[in-house]
Formats: sequence, C-alpha cells, structure tokens
Amino acid sequence: MRFTIEREAFLKPLRAVAGVVERKHTQTSPVLLNVLLKVQDNHFSLTTTDQEVELVAEGKLEDPNVENGAVTVPVRKLMDICKTLPEHEKLTIQEDKERVTLRAGRSRFTLSTLPVSDFPSLSEKIGNVEFSISKRNLRLLIEQTCFAMAEQDVRYYLNGMLLEVKDNFVYSVAADGHRMAFGKVELSLKESKTIRVIVPRKGILELQRILGDTEGDIKIILGDNHIRLIDSDIQLTSKLLEGRFPDYERIVASEGDKIFVGQREALKESFQRAAALFNDRFRGVRLKLTKGLLKILATNTEQDEVEEDLEIDYKGEELEIGFNIRYLIDFLNVIPTDNVRFTFSDANSSARVEGVGSDGGIYVIMPMKI
Repeated sequence: MRFTIEREAFLKPLRAVAGVVERKHTQTSPVLLNVLLKVQDNHFSLTTTDQEVELVAEGKLEDPNVENGAVTVPVRKLMDICKTLPEHEKLTIQEDKERVTLRAGRSRFTLSTLPVSDFPSLSEKIGNVEFSISKRNLRLLIEQTCFAMAEQDVRYYLNGMLLEVKDNFVYSVAADGHRMAFGKVELSLKESKTIRVIVPRKGILELQRILGDTEGDIKIILGDNHIRLIDSDIQLTSKLLEGRFPDYERIVASEGDKIFVGQREALKESFQRAAALFNDRFRGVRLKLTKGLLKILATNTEQDEVEEDLEIDYKGEELEIGFNIRYLIDFLNVIPTDNVRFTFSDANSSARVEGVGSDGGIYVIMPMKI
C-alpha cells in the first residue's frame, strides 16, 4: 500500500473516527487501539471500533500513483503525528511488511502494525429497514433527551436511548430511574412501520459528535442487533441494547390537577442561583406553590440557606414538593419556548415539565424527600 495526501485531507476523517478508541483495550485487544486504513484505487477509508460502536470515514485521493492495500496502525500515534505537521504539508504513507512509513517534508516516521485479519468488523449486512431523516431533526431528538440517559445502571437498557419509529414520527426517550426525557419529530415514510430499538449511550454520543452543526439528510438502517447511520463521508454502526424499556407512553401521559406556568429563563436563573449552595452529593430543592407565587427553598449540609420568590400563573391548592435541582435545570436548558408548564398531582408523585405551545420535548421527574 502506498499513497500521498495533503495533511488536512487525511487528518479530518482521522479525527472523526478516533473518538471510538479506548485505552482500556491495551491488554485485552491491542488491535482495537489501531485504525484500519484501506486504500482502493482513488479512495481511502479509516475504520475504528470498540466492538460495540464502529466508525468508518472515507476520502478521495488525488494522487495518481496509488498502491492498493490495507493495514492497521496505532490511531493515537498516527493522529499526533499528523497534528504536529505543517498545515499544507503532503504526507506519504507506505506499508512495508509489518511496518508503515510516513514521510512529510524532512520528517520520517516508522510505526509498527498489527494483522488486518485480527481487526473486528461490524460491517456485515445488518437489516433492511431504511429511512432518511434530516440531520437537524436527528440532532434535535438527541439534544431533547440525551442528558437523561443513565451511565452505569444495572438496568442496562437504561444506559442508552430508545428510538421508536411509529405513525410517521420518530420518538426518542431516555431515562435513568429518576427522570425521563421524551422527544419527537415528524418523519415522512413511504409506508407506516413501527420499529423500536435501544441505542447504547456511547453510540448516541458519537452520533451527536459527528452530526455537529451540519445540514442535509442522513440515512438510517435498522436491524435486529445493529443500527447504522450513513452520511456522505462517514458511517456509524452500533450494536443495540437488549431489554424492555419502561412504558414511556403511560408515564408521559400521566396528568395532574395542579398546574403552573412560568417564564423559562426566570425559572432557570432562580434555580441556578439556588444550585450555587450545593455540592455533588446533595442537590435537593423545595418548591412551595401558593396562588400566583413559587417559593424556592434550599439548605445545604453547612446550613447555608436560599429563599427566592417568583411570580407564576398558579391558581391551585398549596403544594410543597422536593426535587433534584440539577434535573430541573437540565430540563429548562433544552426546552425551546419562552414559557414552561409544570404539572403535579401530589407531593409524592412524578411531575411533568414541558414547553407551552411546543409539541416536542416532554420531561418527567420523580420527587425527592428533603
């Protein structure tokens, strides 16, 4: 294998795939610390995987003197070398037996390789359910809900995001046992299908990263065990989580008779001021509702106190209820409307939060005893 390419044209796709690689594989599967570099005629591809998520980035070669081939190279070393080269430098990469040589200007690097046959692949055919969605809508779905995904919950199906295609809508749901976030966007399908999959946390975060702020459409392919997302120059494949996700429709549909409407930004600023008292271990805030008024009350372990009054639209009975203040701020950060609606039934039941006039995100939070 041999080809020449401008440093920036090679570094951009390399950066796109490098995030999947984790150092924990150093002893168990050292080949997972490598990137699979393939050259075929006037194209090259870069592949990384941790056996749960796979990223493939492709690019075009302008060099007419290309020798086809494939090799695996340590991805961190390769990226560090490319980052330190001058911006418009040309890089020549050549494989020689079990080593790869990189030449750029007066610099020359030789890196060891591992067998291509040892590199695992998720690239087999994964399913035949396909549809396209705008990147803007997919980005919105993720932003509306990803913060509520669990990280290391023993209920492994919570360590990811539920994606459901139904009735020409795509729904995203994430929950960690204390809160639930729900989002939806409309989708134009040729035929009505109902598909439900749970994408692991890492797959969602990698997808969010590669989406960035780009526009256009992205293709999604769903199978029994994998999901694949295909853009013009990058492809993400992720294994799916097994398990039965909580019945989000029942939870989201729950109603209450105590409703208040407040200005989103004013509520967020009040909660942020109250949160200044808390450390990572204790974040409980009490909300006391009376007609036309919300009283925010909090005390920390050092007996510091905060009390703040906020005018709201509320005509119901008096209610006092406690919440994790971080969860409330997370909700208000992603709700796009100027006003928000809080719905309660009693001090021991979950509350529902949503934007007034928005049919997008809906958020459910469990109370805490303070």
